[in-house]
Amino acid sequence: MDGSASLSEREQIARPVAVGAGSVVSDRLAASWRRSTEFGASLDEVAPAFSGSVDEESLFFRSGLDVIGGLQETLANEPISLMLTDPDGVVLTRLCRERSLLSALDSVYLAPGFDYGEREAGTTGLGLALADRAPALVRADQHFCAELWGYTCAAAPVLDPVTGELAGTVNLTTWAQQSDNMLLALAQSAASSTTALMLARHRGRSPRPAPHGQVFRVFLRPPGTSAVALSAGWRTAVAEVEAALSAGRVVAVVGEDGVGRRSLLTEALARTHPRGRVLVARPPAPRDTAAWLDLWGPELGKEATSIVVSEVDELSSLAATKLSGHLHGVASAPDAGPDGPRPAVAFTARDASTVPEPLRPLVDTYVELPPLRRRRADILPLASAFAARRRHREVGFTAAARRSLTAYDWPGNVEQLRSVVDIAAARSDMVDVEHLPAELVSGAPRRVLSRIETVERDEILRCLAEPGITMTEAAVRLGISRATLYRRIEVYGLRDTREGSAR
Repeated sequence: MDGSASLSEREQIARPVAVGAGSVVSDRLAASWRRSTEFGASLDEVAPAFSGSVDEESLFFRSGLDVIGGLQETLANEPISLMLTDPDGVVLTRLCRERSLLSALDSVYLAPGFDYGEREAGTTGLGLALADRAPALVRADQHFCAELWGYTCAAAPVLDPVTGELAGTVNLTTWAQQSDNMLLALAQSAASSTTALMLARHRGRSPRPAPHGQVFRVFLRPPGTSAVALSAGWRTAVAEVEAALSAGRVVAVVGEDGVGRRSLLTEALARTHPRGRVLVARPPAPRDTAAWLDLWGPELGKEATSIVVSEVDELSSLAATKLSGHLHGVASAPDAGPDGPRPAVAFTARDASTVPEPLRPLVDTYVELPPLRRRRADILPLASAFAARRRHREVGFTAAARRSLTAYDWPGNVEQLRSVVDIAAARSDMVDVEHLPAELVSGAPRRVLSRIETVERDEILRCLAEPGITMTEAAVRLGISRATLYRRIEVYGLRDTREGSAR
């Protein structure tokens, strides 16, 4: 077999995969072979690029290493290599006690520092798991490259439990003749344990909800009635999106999670497509891709129906490929008709580089929405709007609360602000610092605090937040001297949130 073999020839020599009546090979595997061919991966010899140093300080690496280290102890007599890879497929570490397997893996460069993504190595277990963001088992001659037919690989992706970003994979590789019945289950279990350990080490932050592939209709508000946002960054982004949509271009709004990308699109659509309707689709779990497309596929191409696909960087390669085919006709329709501009197609993603490759040819314009920390003029108007929505009436904010809200960097952006304000407004019609989380009042910690130090910090904040209290009175209530209180304030980096001066 030479390197010019066609995909059909490749499919003929591959071991059939039982995925249903009449199926010769699974859609996932066929799609991966097709991508491998397009990438120019070799059919005969694997020659991955060497990236050099790897990141051994990431939360994923440290958590994953603990997990596969423990798993290795239970598999001490099994010829299995356990690996971690980064989101691009670069092998970060490898644990294996069988020298013959280690030597064989070295011969095909399946070793730390080498890139085993689909672009470099073609179809492999870890490459397929990364591409589809779903567990994958690739046996023997299901590998794209014949040099890998002596191995069976099972891999499962690990998503950051807080951000939802792809952190890497856990990969188990063994000889092709070994039983693989439990290999994929072990990989999935190790990936789940890694995610759980990452969440525990995120210091109590809430996990990101799992994708469900929701499709829902958004009712556009009349122009000028959307949530108030006054900053120049917001206005500039809205204007750029409106201009692109009015010209019939496909837009991708990029920016950090929770920054308001979908809200910006719907506000712009209210101006450019005021008589239309908008369907918003969120990414599904990989196993739900077909049902997800069936939900809203029939709506594509209907007059006055615009489509917003949010968080496309979380789509599997298979889902992105099929979605691209569905949207191609809509995106290439005439720019305008007698009733105005054609139905819009728009995406949201974290960055232009994270938009899946099958969707990139559709995108005409990228617009970046700055994070909330660079749009501080939006914080108080948004907070007031969220509070009024929560209480169904106007809610006030003390000067100290306003200072805390505007000084905070909001790593979770608008969604974090909404959550904080909802909780605070549920407690009072006049929000003060005592209703806000401690991290907003204290500012960024100068170091990681112990549990006892966190309790002490929060108690100091509670005392200082009481109206009219002086530093002397606060020290008495805390049972410490005034000088000690000042030292604690300095150590914890606390802001002075009192409206009057305390002596």
